[in-house]
Amino acid sequence: MSRLGKLPVSIPAGVKISVNDNVVTVEGPKGKLSQKFDNVDIKVSGSDVEVTRKDDSRAARAAHGLYRNLIKNMVTGVSTGFTKSLIINGVGYRAEVQGKTIVMNLGFSTDFIALIPEGLTVTADAQGKVTISGIDKQLVGEFAAEIRSLRKPEPYKGKGIRYENEYIRRKVGKSGVK
Repeated sequence: MSRLGKLPVSIPAGVKISVNDNVVTVEGPKGKLSQKFDNVDIKVSGSDVEVTRKDDSRAARAAHGLYRNLIKNMVTGVSTGFTKSLIINGVGYRAEVQGKTIVMNLGFSTDFIALIPEGLTVTADAQGKVTISGIDKQLVGEFAAEIRSLRKPEPYKGKGIRYENEYIRRKVGKSGVK
C-alpha cells in the first residue's frame, strides 16, 4: 500500500471538489483546475478526499500516490497558490516585465524575450529578483526552470540565474602564483 496514497487530502474552506467521468475538478478562491485520472477511485467525503486503487496491478500501484499528490497540489494551488523566486546575478544582468512578456538582458548581444504563459503572474524588481506565481504547481515550476536555463549560474563568480533558495558551490579560480 502506498504510504502517501492512503493519506486523505483535507479540503479547506472555500474549496469545492467534484469527480465526473475520470476527471477531478477543484474550484477555489484563486481559480479552477482539473485533472484526468485512471487506475484509481476518488471519493469525496465531507472535508476529505480519499484515493484508492481499483486493483493491485503495477500501473494502479504507481498511480495511487501520484494522483493523491496531484489532488493535494491542486487544492493548495486554488486556495493559497504557488510561487518561485529567481535571483539574477551579474553585472548588467536585468529583467523587466512588459505586458505579457518578460525581457531579460543576460550578457548576450541580444535580449531574451519570453512569453508569460496564461495563468501565471511574473514580477521583476530592480535588485534582480523575479517572482513567478500561479495556481498550477507544474506550470510555475516549468516556467521557472525555462527562465533559469537561459543562463545557469556558473561556479567561479556566481553569475547567472539561480533559484532564491539555491546554493552555488563556488570554485577557486586560477592562482596567479607560479
